[in-house]
Amino acid sequence: MELRHLRYFLAVAEEGHFGRAAERLNIVQPALSMQIKALESELGGALFNRTSRRVELTEAGRLMWTEAKRTLAQAEHTRQAVERALRGETGRVQVGFAGNAIFSGKMTADLRQFHHAYPDVELVIKEMAPQEQVEAILAGQLDVGYAPDNSRTAAPGITAQLIGHWAFLVALADDHPLAAHNSISPEQLAGEALILYEAHDIHERLFLLLQERLGSQLHIAQRSSSTLSVLAIAAAGLGAALIPAPLQQVHIPGLSYRPLDDIELSANLMLISREHESSAAVKAFIRGATE
Repeated sequence: MELRHLRYFLAVAEEGHFGRAAERLNIVQPALSMQIKALESELGGALFNRTSRRVELTEAGRLMWTEAKRTLAQAEHTRQAVERALRGETGRVQVGFAGNAIFSGKMTADLRQFHHAYPDVELVIKEMAPQEQVEAILAGQLDVGYAPDNSRTAAPGITAQLIGHWAFLVALADDHPLAAHNSISPEQLAGEALILYEAHDIHERLFLLLQERLGSQLHIAQRSSSTLSVLAIAAAGLGAALIPAPLQQVHIPGLSYRPLDDIELSANLMLISREHESSAAVKAFIRGATE
């Protein structure tokens, strides 16, 4: 018994006539009659009472009608569900992000856009350190990650695409002498107590660049990998913090932000994913985030 046999059976049952059923199915009547007889032979009994004018369902035929409708409906549901999954319209996407990646607005915009286009796909959001995202993606615990470029993004089996880059700022208390300037150069930071944000590899490169520019006049007062800690220390007047520009979205009373000029270095944001991704939903998310 095949699905086409059930469709043939239902057509005859609904039309009550082999000729009209054959026209509806776009096959010749003898072929239809032969298929129904083969079905009855396989089941071991008649499904129709045939007269010269009409065919009617037997008791077994009425049971067959109910089961055939149910089976074909389930088959259609299965077809549609699989087609939707192949188009990426259903499924699950696990998204990881480093704590400060959210401040750029890029990730939240991507999530909104994807949810609008694929409302039936489940989105799972997890905060995770950049260095841990690669391992989580390879282990299947994440599908994509938002993180600055770091030493682990070059791992085999991982694709890392640049999706944003921003300048560095100086965060300092409103009454700090440098707050009177519209922008601040590295040379103006000579001898100043600096708070170094140590969340990602790029901040170590910033330190080395400042060390080259300022030499012995570089004074690192504190280091922290916590966004709020760095900003709180700066707002308290304990030093000037060097931060990526998206962090200026955080409003802290008494804290000002100024551009850091003449620095050929930018903080970046990467979209990390598996090199050979099989999920259509994940592929759709990556396509939307990178286009």
